[in-house]
Amino acid sequence: MAVAVASEQAVAVPAAGPIVPVRGLVPAGAVVAALVATIATNWTWGLDFFHVVGGGMWTALDLFMGFVIGPIMRSLSVPARIELTKKLMPKMLLIMPTLVTMTLAAGFQLARHNGMLNTAYALHGWVVASMIVVAVMAAVALALLQPANIAVLFELRKPQPRPDVIQGLMRRFIYAAAITGAMQVATLVIMTRLAS
Repeated sequence: MAVAVASEQAVAVPAAGPIVPVRGLVPAGAVVAALVATIATNWTWGLDFFHVVGGGMWTALDLFMGFVIGPIMRSLSVPARIELTKKLMPKMLLIMPTLVTMTLAAGFQLARHNGMLNTAYALHGWVVASMIVVAVMAAVALALLQPANIAVLFELRKPQPRPDVIQGLMRRFIYAAAITGAMQVATLVIMTRLAS
């Protein structure tokens, strides 16, 4: 969800546009509105759609960022890292909360609708495990990764960004991303167990 930007020297970076891309608020808002309408009408197919699509995109994006973008960023020069971070992170500030919200809200409603929250449900233990795993992932994504991304973006907007500050934030991000990656693998195991 973010990438390391490190250097021994400060790098001057001109301030860019807004931290959150304003045009992206419209599609994110439309997705959330459609999700709310789906939950309000208890539309089972819509709940399945939001849960599967949101979960698939969340998993794919986490794995892509961790295993593809991360290694690429480590090999880039500091100015290239900064430029990619400035363009990528504002979009991630909208994408990730939207995916997390649609996955968790639709998943909970499906579990409720299908009786999976009932302790008498045969695979109730797997449902509880799933809730624990996604709660950890959501907490890491929204409480650690997003604030680190925002702090990096604010630091990059300064006339003289401090690489030591950015490096510390990105170190925190890397540890949090490792936890999220492990949780994504656990989620795949649990979801395939529930589906079978």
